[in-house]
Amino acid sequence: MTSARRLAVEALARIEDGGAYANLVLPSMLRTSSLSDADRRFATELVYGTTRMRRACDAVVDRFVTKEPDAVTRRVLRLGAYQLVFAGVPDHAAVSASVDLAPKSTRSFVNAVLRRVARTPMVWPDEAIRLSYPDWIIDVFEREVPGEATRALEHMNTAPPVTRRDDGYVQDRASQMVVDVAAAQPHERVLDVCAGPGGKSTGLAASGAHVIGADVSVTRSALVARNAKQLGQNVPVLVADGRRPPFARGAFDCVLVDAPCSGLGALRRRPDARWRITPDDVNDLVSLQREILAASAELVAAGGRLVYSVCTITAGESIDHRTPDGFEIDDSELPEPWQRFGSGHRLLPHVSDTDGMVVVRYRRVHG
Repeated sequence: MTSARRLAVEALARIEDGGAYANLVLPSMLRTSSLSDADRRFATELVYGTTRMRRACDAVVDRFVTKEPDAVTRRVLRLGAYQLVFAGVPDHAAVSASVDLAPKSTRSFVNAVLRRVARTPMVWPDEAIRLSYPDWIIDVFEREVPGEATRALEHMNTAPPVTRRDDGYVQDRASQMVVDVAAAQPHERVLDVCAGPGGKSTGLAASGAHVIGADVSVTRSALVARNAKQLGQNVPVLVADGRRPPFARGAFDCVLVDAPCSGLGALRRRPDARWRITPDDVNDLVSLQREILAASAELVAAGGRLVYSVCTITAGESIDHRTPDGFEIDDSELPEPWQRFGSGHRLLPHVSDTDGMVVVRYRRVHG
């Protein structure tokens, strides 16, 4: 029978070596396992926690390593270090279980290293290693949320709460709050431009609005349709590129652009994202966001609303975008925990206990 730790180390292999996404591969593995509920929770903590704290775990281990171990042994050492330093697992259990997971040829090595980890307090060389983020992400947060960067980053190293809407759909509260900001009304024509996997589309449709969901990805479009069907909603879905939407000018009362972004506000729920995204990726996303925003603006009817949201905290991906021609900013206040952020509003993870999020509202005044 597969143990929680063995399943965790197999999941980590798929994430680290196979490029799998933790929030996709782990649920699939758990569904086909025979683990108890308690062991499923433990496996989830091990996979998410070890992935988040990868850099810190490596630093803890590398004090006692003179030659780089093979990939399997490195993975077992990370898992053991996470249990010893961050998960509060008793030393004996963490060490012995890790030794059992190691290749036979390196079991003595794993035992010796983790025993030293267990009895040697860590002195962190810098904040990036202690918090276990790439240096550039630390720099971004220190620039974007000065004085609050450490608290935000620490908060995203904790497990997120599970929040359910009244209809049972599991969705982070920040995304639910974006739907509230869009304020779709009964019988309004609403387009969700980047709709996958469908949380916001179905949230908008619950208001009685006529919602269409669109996404450039076939897979994500299918998820929108499936989620709408499960909730008993009539949400037409199509595969469409947000830069070239196949709709008439002025066809919608409200257009929501939940744009592709760096996801720097959602690192709590996407533990591997911090190791995937690069500064160049962010620059490319900014260009894509501009194209989608400009194309989406053409679809808004006179007097209608354009709502732009991103699950990040950066100005470059949100409030720095130019206001589309014919539009003005809706700068009316939003309720707490939204905070004023330039021309928009922002949620900070450590303040709202949600994903980080920025929303900017525009209103078509002419054109």
